Amino acid sequence: MTTTAIEPAGRTAPKLTPGKARSPRPPGRLRRISLPYLLLLPALVLELLVHLVPMVIGIVMSFKELTQFYIRDWGTAPWAGFDNYALTVDFDAPVGQALLNSFLTTCLFTLLSVGLCWLLGTAAAIFLQETFRGRGILRTIFLVPYALPVYAAVITWAFMFQRDNGLVNHVLHDQLGLTDSPPFWLIGENSFVTLLVVSVWKGWPFAFLIMMAGLQNIPREIYEAAALDGAGVWQQIRRITLPSLRPVNQVLVLVLFLWTFNDFNTPFVLFGKAAPEAADVISIHIYQSSFQTWNFGTGAAMSVLLLLFLLVVTGVYLLATSRGRKTGDA
Repeated sequence: MTTTAIEPAGRTAPKLTPGKARSPRPPGRLRRISLPYLLLLPALVLELLVHLVPMVIGIVMSFKELTQFYIRDWGTAPWAGFDNYALTVDFDAPVGQALLNSFLTTCLFTLLSVGLCWLLGTAAAIFLQETFRGRGILRTIFLVPYALPVYAAVITWAFMFQRDNGLVNHVLHDQLGLTDSPPFWLIGENSFVTLLVVSVWKGWPFAFLIMMAGLQNIPREIYEAAALDGAGVWQQIRRITLPSLRPVNQVLVLVLFLWTFNDFNTPFVLFGKAAPEAADVISIHIYQSSFQTWNFGTGAAMSVLLLLFLLVVTGVYLLATSRGRKTGDA
């Protein structure tokens, strides 16, 4: 007598065949998994062509004795090894000393610009958190410098800083009488102040926008509870606003630092091909070393050293901020 096993309703006994491998994934699932990578492929190819390929070519150029005699076919330029780097970091020689002065000027300019951009952006964002009539108009006005094209805005500032017929000297000298004679703003020592003013005017709306977005994530109940406990405005900013915006500030300061340290458009449009010594930031200095003296090998070596410096600073900054964040969470 034979018995037949009856499976419970709603359950199907799996059929297992000894030695049989699992069936492959269905084509539809494989297509869904590969679709995001296929959509990212054009952007990755463009990134490779626009950024990575020129960067690799620049690194190769830094090891060549590339001058105007080989510019038509730079691949035939003699191999220089580390001679360009040795010349660049020799601070006793004119080339190295000029690069060091430019580097120090850029560091001071970046420190002041980033600090003022952060201060103005944070103050404006905190001020515009309160509801009052005309707040939307002020927000729009504050974002105008960030929305304007860089070239149009900087050219306008260049006209305003003209010595004889510029608006700045017209107000300071002709209207207010603060100076004995109209000062030069685009040459001489005042060029550093000019570059700093234009950079801050152009960069602080970005800090304002980021800080304003970060403030939206802080619940208003925290401020109300602090006010009931007797905390004033400055105590609320110190104890609530700034600690809550710490992650936003970490990203904001890094982005402003990289943008400002690498900024080429602002000094180039403001001063032209030959920037004054007081405003000789490193981006213009590398341009002049490459396209004014026609020594592209030395200019490429300076660019590679700048890239390494920014990578080291970014790595140290991210490591320090991540450790600080872990310590604060603990």
